[in-house]
Amino acid sequence: MRIGVSGASGNLGGVIVEELKTRGVGHDLVAISRSPDKITGVEARAADYNQPDTLLQAYSGLDRLVIIPSADMRPGVRGVQLKAAVDAAVKTGVGHIYLMSAAGTREAAVPALGESYWTGEQHLIRNASRWTILRMNYYAESMVDEILSSQGQGVLAGLGDERVAFVSRDDLAAAVAGALLAEGHAGAIYNATGPAVISGTERAAIASEVLGKPLGWIVIGVDQLREGLSQAGLPGEIIDAIVEIKTTFVQGYFDVLTTDVERLSGRAPKSFREVLASRQA
Repeated sequence: MRIGVSGASGNLGGVIVEELKTRGVGHDLVAISRSPDKITGVEARAADYNQPDTLLQAYSGLDRLVIIPSADMRPGVRGVQLKAAVDAAVKTGVGHIYLMSAAGTREAAVPALGESYWTGEQHLIRNASRWTILRMNYYAESMVDEILSSQGQGVLAGLGDERVAFVSRDDLAAAVAGALLAEGHAGAIYNATGPAVISGTERAAIASEVLGKPLGWIVIGVDQLREGLSQAGLPGEIIDAIVEIKTTFVQGYFDVLTTDVERLSGRAPKSFREVLASRQA
């Protein structure tokens, strides 16, 4: 097969490419990116989600393709990008399209951050003959970064209980690679999670033990969260995105636990404790 990774120079895309290099011996791998010069060891093609004509060229001749959303969090942008990517893949005759989405995806409209995932999923289902959706839980690495930046305050803060089944980027990439290389996944929607759902209180306890510093857990309001992020100098669109993500934590979007990662990748996912300890080391 000829397998394409759209968004290959991003954090997730790069790890997926490495997994496919190891697992996909005998298959042709195509890494697709706005920055093809950053890609080595495999065929690199230039494409930009905002320029549909470049997608048509980049997706040509592919048997399977995974579409990874961009990091652009401006309202409405990613939904348009994902529709363009799906349309290009369908038009060029990609045999099976895989879409990276998010846990808890449901009907949403602009300016909601989750609108892009809903739009992308629905457009894929309506237009592609063979498709697979991989909904990812929240990155363990992203939460670890938040903890490390907050440890000097002696407390971690959230909008509520915040039950999340954090998944490591490496485990997610391994699951995606496993799905791309195997049969029997057409029409499936998977939820890629870590091995356990972790609450805010449990998160603080794990961090205290691993970091060797006492960290408490407090619940704050949205206004307090916004004020703190603003004082940290973050731009408005990033603040809006963080507030929305934290709100979905409380609403249970990420309170989902499955064995899909192990089933697709062939290995047990790392715990949140392991990811934190590894990053600290």
